[in-house]
Amino acid sequence: MYVERLELVDFRNHPEVALELSPGPSMLSGPNGIGKTNVLEAIGYLATMGSHRAGPESSLVRMGAQAAIVRAAVVREGRRILVDVEIRPGSGTRARVNRAPVPRAREVLGIVRSTLFAPEDLALVRGDPEERRRFLDTLAVQRLPRYLAIRQDYERVLRQRNTLLRSAGGRMPAGAGLATLDVWDEKLAGAGGELWSERLRLIELIRERVERSYQDVATAADPVGMAYVSSVLSGDPGEPDPHALATSMRERLLVDRPREIERGITLSGPHRDELMLSLRDLPARTHASHGEAWSLALALRLGAHRLLADEGEEPVLLLDDVFAELDRRRRERLAELALTVEQAIITASVPDELPAALKVTMFHVEPGNIERENGS
Repeated sequence: MYVERLELVDFRNHPEVALELSPGPSMLSGPNGIGKTNVLEAIGYLATMGSHRAGPESSLVRMGAQAAIVRAAVVREGRRILVDVEIRPGSGTRARVNRAPVPRAREVLGIVRSTLFAPEDLALVRGDPEERRRFLDTLAVQRLPRYLAIRQDYERVLRQRNTLLRSAGGRMPAGAGLATLDVWDEKLAGAGGELWSERLRLIELIRERVERSYQDVATAADPVGMAYVSSVLSGDPGEPDPHALATSMRERLLVDRPREIERGITLSGPHRDELMLSLRDLPARTHASHGEAWSLALALRLGAHRLLADEGEEPVLLLDDVFAELDRRRRERLAELALTVEQAIITASVPDELPAALKVTMFHVEPGNIERENGS
């Protein structure tokens, strides 16, 4: 799979821009802050219905505009598909496939597939557990588009349950209030069991791929560890059966209920879980060197990329200003990997950041204008 054409209208700092692409590696160059990352972000948005950057959805829309449009023509197994989304903060997101509207925007998930590695990804190793949970959930959405609805349902129920807990004012509700809490517990456990089980499956699926990717990038045979630490159970949950996991969560919610009412917050569930990463049996967050942390973060993305490619069409590999963060040896290893994928789109402030062996199609980026450079 590859992106043949990308069009942006009022997306971030681009009033209107179009980009013609081809298989193989392409490079977007230009000064920092000019809008290179925004191009990759737009492709990633089509693939996941979300942004890898923090901030409200309104930040995706150019200042002064009412909506943003991201449109792409992708080629899959020789067939050209046109997909576009209209991001209208406060009114939802609308989508079309081959110019025909679809009932829900999330129905376009799976048409575009991408793997994005960006400087922010160092937080996958160094950052808070939320970063690693987001990594698993984003990958799950790309594998199973229905996972997005499950995750959104869990987050909605969690917010409503927390509101009810806070309204209790530290006192155990009675009558209708207690019955309402029981209903929210049931809904939260059901959605939570689905999230929990899918995360466990993902870890088993990518474990060897991540370790192999780390060895490829770092040229080191250090063992990489990945362990899911649940806030619901202290031990091994066993097989990732969503019904059994939902039962475990339901039981934990009952045990935690007095403390949760006292504190006004849900204390256990997938929103409090952790993906523990280790190198040489030591916690990577605290013991990995800067270079090792970068290599491990990149290995997580490449492991996810390999899983998606093994299960279907290979995603577009998006590399956002990462060569500048790597030493020469790691740059060369990443360049070798970029040459093996069907399509890679790379951003860099200056072309000299890329290894000479990486022959790319060059584009110069300005707000509202992307031009292919002569001779590329």
